[in-house]
Amino acid sequence: MPSVKVKGNGKLFDNKVLEFLTRTNPIIILGMYIPLCTFLMWYFYNYVQPSESVLVLVFFIGFFSWTFFEYILHRYVFHFINESEWSKRFHYFVHGVHHEYPKDKQRLVMPPIPSIIIASVFFLFFRAIMGNYAFVFFSGFMIGYLSYAMIHYSMHAFRPPHNFTKFLWEYHNIHHFRHPDKAYGVSSPFWDLIFGTYPPKLTKKQAEVSHQ
Repeated sequence: MPSVKVKGNGKLFDNKVLEFLTRTNPIIILGMYIPLCTFLMWYFYNYVQPSESVLVLVFFIGFFSWTFFEYILHRYVFHFINESEWSKRFHYFVHGVHHEYPKDKQRLVMPPIPSIIIASVFFLFFRAIMGNYAFVFFSGFMIGYLSYAMIHYSMHAFRPPHNFTKFLWEYHNIHHFRHPDKAYGVSSPFWDLIFGTYPPKLTKKQAEVSHQ
């Protein structure tokens, strides 16, 4: 794991165009997927099955499924690394750069082009196994992703709020600054509790230092 730099920006490509494409603003991602998910749910309700209960149930199953995928992705893909050079390069490219420069606001959300490709693969997979219900399941899954993305962005871009959500800031700081092999959940610690990766809690002094 690279040493943490609280200032500056990481660099992935020497080519300026490629480097530009690795950066984004969360507003772009919200603008891409909120209209799409709204349309898919509207289409399902009006042309597939006009049932509020089915719409809500499938949506929340998709949303909850994202939390599990978030944990698996973070633990087994973002933190996959061994001694091979390709593994180290892959890790740095997909997540290591974020750990080295956690305050780089332009690398807190997946850029549009890889995001579209990955989202398309997921939609086609969901459609293949669940038919038209994929319109709603995919929407719930993507809204779960957007919730995670905005929570993660806020954790690194803003100081923790003085309310109950402060816990999430402290929890994520444990992953970045104390235990990178624990606290893989970002939007929720639920799956860390299930799979035994819930970290030791920071002392009050440690929490204050990590917020600086």
